Amino acid sequence: MIVDNEELGKLKNELLGLHQLAAQARGYAFEAFLKELFDAFGLAAREAFRLRGEQIDGSFQLGHETYLLEAKWQNAQTGVADLHAFHGKLEQKASWTRGLFVSNSGFTEDGLAAFGRGKRLVCVDGLDLYDIMHRGIPLDKALERKIRRAAETGHPFARVRDLYPE
Repeated sequence: MIVDNEELGKLKNELLGLHQLAAQARGYAFEAFLKELFDAFGLAAREAFRLRGEQIDGSFQLGHETYLLEAKWQNAQTGVADLHAFHGKLEQKASWTRGLFVSNSGFTEDGLAAFGRGKRLVCVDGLDLYDIMHRGIPLDKALERKIRRAAETGHPFARVRDLYPE
């Protein structure tokens, strides 16, 4: 689905505006922003929901697959513990469940290395989100490229700018 430049500009400004919020408010606003972004690209997003004993930050449809969402906005980059915690949630669901971990601050190299290969999730950072909106790359197509790269290499994270060289 193609989103017009005006809508992309509005979304990009909304993402940049989240920096001004207090930490807890920013986390909830980030989840709401992601739902709005996924919906803008026709990915049928669902808001955060609680299951017994756990919080899921949302879900969306990509093709015929449902993805669960983990959204983090914190000062530090995301490390292995958070990656394993989210993957553990995925493992408690149906075997075909996949996940998208969005960390605005990015991921530590050590954390990604320790997390390992061949998991059921892909990773997106804040720079990826900005590049998608700034360069007008359809979100669904960027996610499909990330998923294909993860399937081919076993690595959960590849930068959008590496997948879409200028």
